[in-house]
Amino acid sequence: MYRIKTLNKISAVGLDTFDKEKYLIGDELSDENAILVRSAKLHDYDFPASLLAVARAGAGVNNIPLDRCSEQGIVVFNTPGANANAVKELVLCAMLMGSRDVSGSIRWVREQVDAGVDVTTVVEKGKSAFAGPELYRKTLGVVGLGAIGALVANVALGMGMDVYGYDPFLSVDNALRLDRHIHVVKDINELYKKSDYITLHISYNDKTRHMIDAQAIAAMKQDVRVINLARGEIVDDDAMIAALDGGKVAAYITDFPNNRLVNTPRVIAMPHLGASTPESEQNCAVMAAHELQDYLENGNIRRSVNMPETVLERSGVCRMCILHKNVPAMLANITTLLSKDNANVENLTNKSRGDYAYTIVDLGSQVESDVIEDVKKLDNVIRVRVI
Repeated sequence: MYRIKTLNKISAVGLDTFDKEKYLIGDELSDENAILVRSAKLHDYDFPASLLAVARAGAGVNNIPLDRCSEQGIVVFNTPGANANAVKELVLCAMLMGSRDVSGSIRWVREQVDAGVDVTTVVEKGKSAFAGPELYRKTLGVVGLGAIGALVANVALGMGMDVYGYDPFLSVDNALRLDRHIHVVKDINELYKKSDYITLHISYNDKTRHMIDAQAIAAMKQDVRVINLARGEIVDDDAMIAALDGGKVAAYITDFPNNRLVNTPRVIAMPHLGASTPESEQNCAVMAAHELQDYLENGNIRRSVNMPETVLERSGVCRMCILHKNVPAMLANITTLLSKDNANVENLTNKSRGDYAYTIVDLGSQVESDVIEDVKKLDNVIRVRVI
């Protein structure tokens, strides 16, 4: 029986996809085979030797030590696109709040009532302080055209906006999702120059840290409105605050508040609401559960962030799954050992990703335990499983 440990509250809809005859699930388990997590930080977590996989019910994996997982042969999954609609809808809300001071106007109305003023007598005079531009016929720049960015671009186009998109790693699948009227540019500065609104939908890493800095902001239009529902560190707070104070940026809407930003005029800060819908949490939990099941039961890797995408339809009597370093002659060494046992290889696939590789071998007979041990002893082999 597989043991699945939950480190956060995971939607019951996702947990219900596990066959109770095959899986034991709980937050107090030890010697777990897999972890289901949302926001819990795992950097100081002591991974047991039994741990095969971690599934993050969400897109970002900053709370997971990817390098350590890779070194220990732990496959890390995430759920890209499962929360895309929820984030898309919040982007629309962010653009509207950044255009008209909706939150400020609501606060002002409440203040009038609290002060004993008959609010009906002051609304016409007071409302001008909260006016702002319409989205219609304005230009939106979408940085990152993945699952979320593509949805945002398409819906903005339907609202009558002119849309520019930038993504140096645009996949064929995501490109096919884009409406043909969206201008996909190769130079991000072209997007900066044309956009009245800019929304960020890229992952956070060393290359994207402070991507929106003073130089990037200087390339943008006057009175640009910037929306960041991706990761706080993508924007250089010092540069953004200076641009807000100087009038270059009309509004900054972020889902990643800190005290400095909250106390800066024309910043709208939300408490990481991007994926906070019951539908999103259910979608993420179901996708994460399916990823774990397919890996634990079949050895298939789908949507991993640290290991190669490797999927092979089941055939033969048993399946050997080998995580190893991406070095020469590994496949030859593995098949040589299997041939000594007269094992017939019915099907095989091998994929690599950076320093790591993964081999799935379907065999026509059960493999002997001594052969399994020989494969484990090969240099650069990290983990071997026979399913």
